[in-house]
Amino acid sequence: MIGIYNYTVILTYLSLASAIVGIGFAFNGNPYAATLCLMLSGLSDGFDGKVARTKKNRSDAEKNYGIQLDSLADVIAFGVLPVAIGFSIGMTNWYFWPIGAIFVIAALTRLAHFNVMEEEYAKVKKERNLSFIGLPTTSVALFLPLIIIAKVLFEIYVPAMEPYFPFIFAAFLLIIAIMFVVKINFVNKPNNRRLVAYIITGIIEISAIGALLWLATQ
Repeated sequence: MIGIYNYTVILTYLSLASAIVGIGFAFNGNPYAATLCLMLSGLSDGFDGKVARTKKNRSDAEKNYGIQLDSLADVIAFGVLPVAIGFSIGMTNWYFWPIGAIFVIAALTRLAHFNVMEEEYAKVKKERNLSFIGLPTTSVALFLPLIIIAKVLFEIYVPAMEPYFPFIFAAFLLIIAIMFVVKINFVNKPNNRRLVAYIITGIIEISAIGALLWLATQ
């Protein structure tokens, strides 16, 4: 079979599988389960590089394969899945579709640019920049749950605002799409301490979504 099959790509495949399941949930009108799948994809993506680097004898072909595979999976997980979640919460009118397309194109553009830069760094054996230019696509896995939490709060406390939520979500996608591609240094690449902070933030978000959903059913 074509492809490379070893433990270094397991988390990337898990991220992709979670994204596909999340898209299924979104198409079935369950944005909350879809958001949890998005966060699982983000968690897997946060550690796949570290796992891959534990294999000290990786060939250049294996490294390049991992980079390409990771970016292709990220297009689905952090490009397509957020738009599917948007459709599941009401972004179904035609005027929302261009925003969904812009978001996916911006994510794809960023990831393609990242791949090209990786190849350029490899050619000159230069260390990668320690900061992100533009917002990382994976960050949507932390930001989008905050919007979903806001949706639940609207449903509970400000039900009159609920019909306007698709417009809020569309604005969020558009802003994030712009941040994907602007040439601004946003954050440093995550070290172990920052990864732990991201995981804790994710756990808090999951707990908040669960608690708000429980309140909504009482």
